[in-house]
Amino acid sequence: MNIVKAAVLGIPSLLLILDCGGARPAIAHGGVSMEKDVCKLRAGPYMMHFTGYQPAKQGNQEFCEDIPEIGRTVIVLDAVGDVLRDLPIEVRLLRDAGNDVDSEAVLRIPPKQYPTGSLSFQYTFPESGRFVGLVTVGDGPKYVSRFPFSVGYGNGLWVRYRDSFAIVLGTLAAGAALFWYSTLRKES
Repeated sequence: MNIVKAAVLGIPSLLLILDCGGARPAIAHGGVSMEKDVCKLRAGPYMMHFTGYQPAKQGNQEFCEDIPEIGRTVIVLDAVGDVLRDLPIEVRLLRDAGNDVDSEAVLRIPPKQYPTGSLSFQYTFPESGRFVGLVTVGDGPKYVSRFPFSVGYGNGLWVRYRDSFAIVLGTLAAGAALFWYSTLRKES
């Protein structure tokens, strides 16, 4: 019986420590990733810093992945390196329609060179949903960064930690079942 109690209490605790306590790289969707507290977007061999804001709702708080609320959103893309300053950059935001990158864009910024290396735009998301951002770089060979994101689902704690919650809850359920089974066996 002591082994069962130890398993019921110890295994979930151990899994919680191993799962939640370990550091993981913060990888966003698709082409946007977090490196040393800076969001980076990769389009082929080129990199851009990605920063998002919702000034009216989040103040100057930056985000890298999903957009927490609907409403006016400001996105800033900054070139990493001088080469991007001479290449045309196009931006499209689409409602997520699977792999259909030809679906109608909710926002399109035509290809243009940005000599300062900085591209800033605003879009007001009228409703929650799933979207895809496409950043196309180049005029000869074109490189595309595709990054899916969601809008209006809050800070996404459940989305970020659902795997950890599922492991902990599954382990607790297994431990409870093992405890219940051992109790039935003892009474027999």
